[in-house]
Amino acid sequence: MIPDYQSVMLPLLKYAGDKEEHHIRDAIERLADEFKLTEEERKELLPSGLQAIFNNRVGWANTYLKKAGLLESTRRGHFIITDRGLKVLEKPPKEINVNYLEQYPEFIDFRGSSKSGESKLDEDLTYEDTTPEDLIGIGHQKLQNDLASKLMIEHDVGVSTIASYTIKKMDSDYFMEA
Repeated sequence: MIPDYQSVMLPLLKYAGDKEEHHIRDAIERLADEFKLTEEERKELLPSGLQAIFNNRVGWANTYLKKAGLLESTRRGHFIITDRGLKVLEKPPKEINVNYLEQYPEFIDFRGSSKSGESKLDEDLTYEDTTPEDLIGIGHQKLQNDLASKLMIEHDVGVSTIASYTIKKMDSDYFMEA
């Protein structure tokens, strides 16, 4: 089973714990092995068909860890652990997730929350275990389904009539005097 992006966060941080610069592709391969993903799971694409789901999840875990200051970019596609990330690994939590990362002000700013702890701006728009690309894919699929349903009804394809109604309107000219 492909893990959600939050489940990838701690293993990704531990992978970077060797203090070496890493390429995201190497991290994806190592973590896919660690999660014992099958070849099919490694190749399974997002609904958009543009990216492998697991690659996307590792990418979002990487982004979130960077926004919290636990990892940093060294150059395009490369990252390294920060001192803050190393400190986390000294006494690693059971898991790293969005709630855990909200202890860091930079992450709160990234998520669109106020520093006073008011509710997140995107709270009603996202699911905690869903990446933005997943949400776009879900929305895209819903739009396609809605459009397909409307076209099927409009063109009588794959539908049958179960009731018809006649709506009548009064002819106001009928009551006017000649």
